[in-house]
Amino acid sequence: MVRILLVEDDATVRDAVAGYLTRSGHLVEAVADGQSAVESFTRSPADLVVLDLMLPGIGGFEVCRRLRSMRRDLPLVMLTARGQEHERVQGLQHGADDYVTKPFSLRELELRVRSVLRRAASPPAEVTGVLRDGDLVVDLGARSVERCGAPVALTARELDLLVWLVQHPGVVWSREQLIREVWGWDVGDSSTVTVHVRRLREKVEVDPGAPVRLVTVFGRGYRWDRTEPGGQ
Repeated sequence: MVRILLVEDDATVRDAVAGYLTRSGHLVEAVADGQSAVESFTRSPADLVVLDLMLPGIGGFEVCRRLRSMRRDLPLVMLTARGQEHERVQGLQHGADDYVTKPFSLRELELRVRSVLRRAASPPAEVTGVLRDGDLVVDLGARSVERCGAPVALTARELDLLVWLVQHPGVVWSREQLIREVWGWDVGDSSTVTVHVRRLREKVEVDPGAPVRLVTVFGRGYRWDRTEPGGQ
């Protein structure tokens, strides 16, 4: 049975989520603040954490940092307030596997939890080789990226998105298609793709405001355009 640590200070939300996840077959420990979350995880590490960002005492980002220091590959789903895009960006920067914006349906959250658990339990098959596009070099085996000879720090999901796009140059992908192909979700908030695209552009484009690699095809989605040999 999968053990989930739920960290949520709103008692109504906490009880509803804990009850739903328990009925879905998970073993849930629910706590109301960051300090309790760290203490709980120290006593008995969970298989996955559902973490609200707005917590009393130790904030959600610090809780995430502390838990990840104890288990680097900890699957983690963050809960954020609607409209707080900066929180979603920070959550992804801190290594969250996924986020759900409030208010959310319990069914949606449970599907996200199952998706993250499935991905954690079935790591991608070992892939080797190098992808090159101008000044950008992606080492598939090492899961590392360099641009102009300097390392580029990407989250696991940013790297997955980059590899998919570079491997399919010139193809237009809708957000819904990328959710299925890269995230492996059948349903979900496709705005997470928008956040990842923005973050990825900041790391692989000379001018993220005028991208020439990861371009938007208005009304359709995103496309990867190869650059000339030698980079931009």
